[in-house]
Amino acid sequence: MKRILDFVEENDLKLDNISQIFVNQGPGNFSGLRSSLATAKGISLSKKLKLCGYNTFLWSCSKFFNKKDTIFSFIKFREKYFMKKFNSELKSISGAKEVLIDEIVDKYKSEFKVIPKNISKDFDDKILKLNNLNIVDLNHNELEFLQLKGLLDEDLIKPLYLS
Repeated sequence: MKRILDFVEENDLKLDNISQIFVNQGPGNFSGLRSSLATAKGISLSKKLKLCGYNTFLWSCSKFFNKKDTIFSFIKFREKYFMKKFNSELKSISGAKEVLIDEIVDKYKSEFKVIPKNISKDFDDKILKLNNLNIVDLNHNELEFLQLKGLLDEDLIKPLYLS
């Protein structure tokens, strides 16, 4: 909560001028996600703001809406790789599943893949050298696009835990 209040103060914002909150549902660790979601939910309830939840898998695919038939989104979390598959309309085709480096290199080498730029430095060089790999900047404006397409959670905001 302190970081949020500091952000609001540093950017000369007023909570009364905010109409909605976007909250990252993960992937992430249990404590961090639960506290972030609780804080966002508390602010949204107290100020009567719309609360929208997204996850990094979906967010990293946003600029490829209706451009690719299938998109594989990869994340590295706690020294493990995870993958989630989406169709062209960014509807989830699979749940998040753990994958090994060799599996990514062999099984997904010719597939269209995305990874977020902010964590690409943590990826193994074998993966970074693959064809059809797109390292994407996560642009906050794309969250509004995802919301307009009905792809964000607006009813039951729940965390995406990975172990």
